Amino acid sequence: MIKLFRKIHLWLSVPFGIIITLVCFSGAMLIFEPEITRAIKSDVYYVSDVKESPLAMGELMEGVKSTLPDSISITGVTISRDPSRTYQVNLSKPRRASLFVDQYTGEITGRYERLGFFSTMFKLHRWLLDSANPHGDGVKVGKMLVGISTLIFVIALISGVVIWWPRARNNFAHSMSIPFTHGWKGFWKGLHVAGGMYALVFVLAMALTGLTWSFDWYRTAFYAVCGVEHTPRSFAQAGGAQNKSGEGRGSGSRDDQSRGRGGRHGGGRPDGDVRREGRRHSEFGRWQQVYDNLKAQNPDAPQITIGPETASVTLSTTGNSRAADRYEFNKRSGEVTLTTKYAEAKEADKLRGWIYSIHTGSLGGVLTRLIWLLGALLGASLPLTGYYIWIKHLLKKKDPAATH
Repeated sequence: MIKLFRKIHLWLSVPFGIIITLVCFSGAMLIFEPEITRAIKSDVYYVSDVKESPLAMGELMEGVKSTLPDSISITGVTISRDPSRTYQVNLSKPRRASLFVDQYTGEITGRYERLGFFSTMFKLHRWLLDSANPHGDGVKVGKMLVGISTLIFVIALISGVVIWWPRARNNFAHSMSIPFTHGWKGFWKGLHVAGGMYALVFVLAMALTGLTWSFDWYRTAFYAVCGVEHTPRSFAQAGGAQNKSGEGRGSGSRDDQSRGRGGRHGGGRPDGDVRREGRRHSEFGRWQQVYDNLKAQNPDAPQITIGPETASVTLSTTGNSRAADRYEFNKRSGEVTLTTKYAEAKEADKLRGWIYSIHTGSLGGVLTRLIWLLGALLGASLPLTGYYIWIKHLLKKKDPAATH
């Protein structure tokens, strides 16, 4: 039985090992993207001077709107609890577009733009640098290879445990050690075996959740195993709890309000303004009122997003990092007409947030993301150390005298 698992472990890993390494490494590089991006582009994400109070939101939004072409509208604004963070103004197009504005001066500090390195790492992680949207109904080859390789990785990890356990049962401490005194061969073998065991739980968590973005059949099965029926993301879930400032790594980590619906419901006027009795009323007239009310009710909320008729309050940066209470309000009076607490949200929407949080390691804040970083790097090393052990074994069979 062990021999069978050895063959499974080897012959599935050899052809897909390089892809597994690339996927794990690129994923590791994305874990601290938000902090690195904000540090490099601090002039965009932070104001130069924190004043006593910001300008009225209506005034800020009108100022931003005056700089936009008629074909682009403002779909929302995300406000951080940190008074030194600029407001993020989400736009209707292009996809995931947003601007940052100094809330104390009204100055536009920059636009959302993923750093080139992280953009490459994301494309590598999701599609192996292939196009995300091939013409027509073509197969997304890169995405398919990533999914197949991840599935192979899961099988390789499980078969590795089966191979490891008989020896570990007799000498567990030795099986979990990485020797530094037995030459390179001993070190690489120890890193492969013990390193794989140390990283096992974390890379399995990343792989099993990551597969939900690769295969529809797997996503449906995963939700079913969790006792949840998979449903398309609801409007409330898609709305502005998440922003586009690099807080997440996957495409689902951004606010889907920017996907071209312009943030309006039904028969709004094309210019986004409400005209009443011959007078022009700003479409942003009640945003400040809604924000002030939600802020008073949720003083510790990490961020609040206000849109034309919807709002969301992010609950925490740990656990389900996408957990948010969501609101609908009357754009003329500012009165909240519908409140959907996170506890009342659809189970599919909750699970979707947990999948993202577990996959990215954001469920426990910086600590778990650091653990996920180390786990992903160990995961990236496993195919490489495996190749080393395999090649040394082939050379030894060819020349028994070769021991190094």
